Amino acid sequence: MIATIERIAIFRALQLGDMLCSVPALRALRRAYPGAHIVLIGLRWAHSFVERYAHLIDELVVFPGAVGFPEQEEIDAHLPAFWEAMRSRRFDLAIQLHGSGGVANDIVAGMGARIDAGFLKPGEAPRAGVFIPWPDALPEIVRCNALIGALGIDARCTHLEIPLTPQDTRECNALIKRLGLDIARLVIVHAGAQLPSRRWPAERFAHVSAALAREGWQIALTGSTGEAAITARIAASPGVEAVDLTGRTTLGGLATLVARARLIVCNDTGLSHVAAAMRTKSVVIASGSDTRRWAPLDRERHRVLADYPPCRPCAFRECPYGHPCALSVSVAQVLDLVHAQLRGASAFSSKSLTTHAHR
Repeated sequence: MIATIERIAIFRALQLGDMLCSVPALRALRRAYPGAHIVLIGLRWAHSFVERYAHLIDELVVFPGAVGFPEQEEIDAHLPAFWEAMRSRRFDLAIQLHGSGGVANDIVAGMGARIDAGFLKPGEAPRAGVFIPWPDALPEIVRCNALIGALGIDARCTHLEIPLTPQDTRECNALIKRLGLDIARLVIVHAGAQLPSRRWPAERFAHVSAALAREGWQIALTGSTGEAAITARIAASPGVEAVDLTGRTTLGGLATLVARARLIVCNDTGLSHVAAAMRTKSVVIASGSDTRRWAPLDRERHRVLADYPPCRPCAFRECPYGHPCALSVSVAQVLDLVHAQLRGASAFSSKSLTTHAHR
């Protein structure tokens, strides 16, 4: 462990699911340096993340964007002012926890910290500081921990967490009362994802929802405000009886509801990591993504369905090939896995599936 570290910057300008995967690494870092001022350099939305994880992060600095970072405007015009402001902070340690290396390492190097740390992608020249080769085969949580471990910090714990507040509980209780939610038979269906290439077809989510409703399960549809069109299509589908919670929950209220639900059915998106953090069983339909990297670590509690055409993992916002990875996962396969999860892990039979979670 590096001595005399008082000011730490962490570069990770990513969305909710990605940030949740870094929580074990952040926890290990805070445990190693309890008195340090830790700054997250991230996206604007992450103000709420920093508020919730105030025990791990002290401050958010919004990353202004750069070419090669599609989460915000891809221009370099704001970088000189950003670097000047970061150099004035005189960070002792700057950690590139954003990605495989390259330009992300250049962003961190421009901050002028006393020590830099990060990943080096294949073929990248060595850099001064604490850098490790990009561990491509590791799950994201373990990958983040590996970099923190290279700093001499014990980072073996992989448990996710979402701290809940009394306000989160009040919000959830109010939803349950107002909408007549029956926790004993509640299944949450989350059909959205930031990228269209990561979405299983909405009509297939509708078929799953209708089948479960016929069996007596109560369906709650969740999503962000921008996903309202997707959930509205499902809610209006024949046979679907569902409570539509799209845009009606905060992260804390939704996490509290997830913790109480019987099962989550979702794409490989942020809610799958919320389910992992809240220890709620899930069925995850993973379209396009690298399941080695993003699938939940507990493969018993969280069952992942995925097909593997040659174009996977996907680098496209919208699939140009007809979306075979999504269309190859059938409604019947998802329902088989849903029923196994609702009965219990002992009822799971791998013979009912033709796809695999461990690739």
